[in-house]
Amino acid sequence: MAVTARTYDASQYERPSVTVDVVIFTILDSELKVLLVKRKNWPCEGMWAIPGGFVDMNEGLEEAAYRELREETSVSGQDVYLEQLYTFGNPGRDPRTRVITVAYFALVGADKLHLPEGGLRAASDAAGVGWFSAYTPPLLAFDHAEILEYAITRLRYKLEYTAVGFQLLPERFTLRELQEAYETVLSEKLDKGNFRSKLRKSGAVEATDAYQETGGRPARLYRFRDDAVAEIKTRRLFP
Repeated sequence: MAVTARTYDASQYERPSVTVDVVIFTILDSELKVLLVKRKNWPCEGMWAIPGGFVDMNEGLEEAAYRELREETSVSGQDVYLEQLYTFGNPGRDPRTRVITVAYFALVGADKLHLPEGGLRAASDAAGVGWFSAYTPPLLAFDHAEILEYAITRLRYKLEYTAVGFQLLPERFTLRELQEAYETVLSEKLDKGNFRSKLRKSGAVEATDAYQETGGRPARLYRFRDDAVAEIKTRRLFP
């Protein structure tokens, strides 16, 4: 018999729960940092985890991701680069029930982190919150170590072929700050001349009339061109 609206009984089918997890990256103290929350309740009570939560029945996935981002950092949508990362659905990943999570990664410039007075504050369902080294995080709950590793790999790939790395910088930056940001994410030193040559060819940045005092010769400040294509035309921005 064909299933119709009249004969379909949703209660006859098991339904997995759906969550979103948001890997939030920024650069603080010349280091790539990821935002983590300490779990307050079972399961994995007391362990650090990637911020996330269950998707409401009337909520879209991206909407849920932006909500989690806003709740944890007070960053609005226009201040952040958000991209869907991957879907993780191992049946045993959560002991509570069958949970499928759609992971996102977000890039936030440190100047856009609108933190409350006194710094980060944990949400009501968390015992703590803080920024940690993305490369040496504490032991993570669930499969979040796998999610973080996947996010770092994606970020590195995006740096090679797109301009998203600029999202980790303030609105105006020096070329040295830009190169240092790339080196921080990639964990490798880049050749200054080659980096700047390929950056000029990409046409992704433009000089401003402002300068930054350095104690020596002032450094010109640059900004990302709003009309620049997202995909860098040179194959890579580094050797």
